[in-house]
Amino acid sequence: MNDGSSLFLLSAGVIVYVTAGYPLLLGALARRSRDRVFKLTQFKSVSVVIAVRNGAPWIRRKLESVLAADYPRDLIEILVVSDGSDDGTDELVNQFEGKGVRLLRVPQGGKPAALTAAFPLVKNELLLLTDVRQEIEPQSIARMVACFADPKVGVVSGDLLIRTGETSAETNVGLYWRYESWIRKQLSEVDSMLGATGPFYMIRRELTVPVPQDTLLDDVYLPLTAFFRGYRLVLEPSARALDFPTTIEAEFRRKVRTLAGNYQMMRLLPALLGPRNRMWFHYVSYKVGRLLLPFALVLVFVSSFWLPSPFLIPAVAAQAVFYLLAFADLFIPESALVKRASSLARTFVVMMIAALCALAIFFVSPRSLWKPTRTRSAGSGAN
Repeated sequence: MNDGSSLFLLSAGVIVYVTAGYPLLLGALARRSRDRVFKLTQFKSVSVVIAVRNGAPWIRRKLESVLAADYPRDLIEILVVSDGSDDGTDELVNQFEGKGVRLLRVPQGGKPAALTAAFPLVKNELLLLTDVRQEIEPQSIARMVACFADPKVGVVSGDLLIRTGETSAETNVGLYWRYESWIRKQLSEVDSMLGATGPFYMIRRELTVPVPQDTLLDDVYLPLTAFFRGYRLVLEPSARALDFPTTIEAEFRRKVRTLAGNYQMMRLLPALLGPRNRMWFHYVSYKVGRLLLPFALVLVFVSSFWLPSPFLIPAVAAQAVFYLLAFADLFIPESALVKRASSLARTFVVMMIAALCALAIFFVSPRSLWKPTRTRSAGSGAN
C-alpha cells in the first residue's frame, strides 16, 4: 500500500466516523445509559430574558407566546433587553408594560453584552434565555422547570422545531437541524450536551457569569461554565419552540459563526481539551471532528489520484459526480426529480465550505462574523 492509499483510507475513515460511526456509537451509549434526569412537577420562579436587536417583525408574537405559557403568572418576570434597536422594537415592547414586561435598553454591543447587562437585574431562581423569533409552546416552561428537581441539572434546553420549508434547500436545512437535534438528545442521555439550544434554554441563576463581549457562542460558553462546575446540560424534548425555516445562504452564515465559535471556545475554555472534561471523547468526536471534516474531504479527493488501478477512476469519478451535482443544483428547477438529490448534495457542500470559512476567526474580529439570521417569513434579522 503506497502513501497515497494510506492517506485516502485514513481521511475516508475520518469522514465515515464523524458523519456516521460516531453517531451510531453515541446512540448505542445513550440506550445503555441509566443516568436519567429526575423530574418533578414544581413551580419555581422564572425570569424570561429576551435579548434582541431589531426584532420588530417578531417581538409581539414572541411576548404573546410567553404570556400564554401555562405557568403561574406571578412566578414569571419578563425582561426584554434591546441591543440598540432602531426599528420600533422598543415601542412595541412598551405596549406590554401593563402586562408586566420590562424593557432594558442598552447601547448596541452584541448579544453577550446584552445578556451580561440583564443578569444582575433579574431576581428569580431560574432564567429562561430565549431569542425573539421563536414562539414557545404553552407547556414548555413547566416541563423545563420539572427537570430542575434533579440537583445535578444546571441547564435545560428545549427542543427547536423548524416549520416545513417551501423549497428543497429549506427542507434540507431543516433535515440537517433534526440530525443535529438527535445528536444533542443522545448526548443529554449519556451525560450532557456540549452547549445549549441557543434560542431556548433555562439555567439556574446562580450559575450565570459575565459572557466575554466578543463571544460568538454565548449559548455554549455560559452552559459550559456550569458544566465545569459539575452540573449536567440536558435536553427536554417535550419543551418546544417553533422557528421559521432559513435559506441555505442564511444557514451558511450561521454555520460560519458557530464553527468559528468552536475554535474560539477552545481558547476561552481550554479545559475542553483536557482531563477536566468528562465528555472529552464526545467533544473530540463531535465538535473537533466537525472542524476536521472539510480537510478530510480535501485529502480524500487529492489522495484519490494516487490510488492504484482499478480504484483510481471510480474514486475520482464518484467524487466528481457528487460535486458537479451539488453545483448543478443552482440551475435545477424545483420541480425536477433530481432536485432532491442535488439539493442535499449542495447543502452538504455548503456546510463544508462554511467549516473552512470558519478559519476566518484567526484573522478577523469575531464580531464581524456575527450576521443576523434572515428567514423566509421576514426580511430583517434579529438576535
